[in-house]
Amino acid sequence: MVRITKIRIKKLTSELNSMKKKKGFELRDVCGENIIVASGIENIDFNHIISMNESAVFLWKTIAEEFTVEQLTEILQQEYDVDAATAQKDVTALVKQWKEAGIVE
Repeated sequence: MVRITKIRIKKLTSELNSMKKKKGFELRDVCGENIIVASGIENIDFNHIISMNESAVFLWKTIAEEFTVEQLTEILQQEYDVDAATAQKDVTALVKQWKEAGIVE
């Protein structure tokens, strides 16, 4: 019988839920608005332009390779004075927007 610790379960769950930025998308300041744009004319889809607020920009700049909702939640809590439940809710909604816009995978 294999015994899996809580830490290992958390790590496995984290690996299954990890995401990453799709290549070819950049954060730009356009007329005072922070938006994600596709590099190259062939990638432009104006139905999925996403404008980001200050905290979303902070998270986008913070993530490097792979990330999870849990990691972003912790980062958000460390940077802003927000409780865990609110941070989790906000990050989950943000990641959902990013997935719908096709900028993370």
